Amino acid sequence: MNRFNVFSGLFRTILLILAQVILFKNLVLFDSAFCFAYVLIFLMLPMDTNPIVQLLVGFVVGIIIDAFYNTLGIHAAASVLVVYLRIYWSRVMTPSGGYDSGPKINVRTQGIGWFLTYTYPLILVHALLLLFIEASGFGLFWQTLTKVFYSSVFTTVIILIIQYLFYKKMK
Repeated sequence: MNRFNVFSGLFRTILLILAQVILFKNLVLFDSAFCFAYVLIFLMLPMDTNPIVQLLVGFVVGIIIDAFYNTLGIHAAASVLVVYLRIYWSRVMTPSGGYDSGPKINVRTQGIGWFLTYTYPLILVHALLLLFIEASGFGLFWQTLTKVFYSSVFTTVIILIIQYLFYKKMK
């Protein structure tokens, strides 16, 4: 990975974190659907990134989000779980020919079917862990499950919008 790619990725990460804490934090639909667009940071990491680096990125980004949301490690826990599962999920989703060196993962290069199959389960796991920890148990199971479903769908739609607006086809 060259220096330009590192700085470009760092710049996009900072922009997504700023968008999350300034814009998406207050973007709630009907008090049921919350937007966690910062998950895109983990989903867009190149496939050949070292797993330890991926886990560190997940933890650091999660702690930064926790600092702005005033939550005590909930986002960090959910982020690290998503990154951990992503490592294995990306192996399952690898095409038969494999990936190029430093592949760009986005909806325009992989296609919407592959991208949704890759992202939605990870976004759903993120929302499940985050919202059930926030609910402090299973006392409000069905209400929390409803929020998980709507939040994961809402986050996926926002991520697709971001993908189509800001990422170019690179083939």
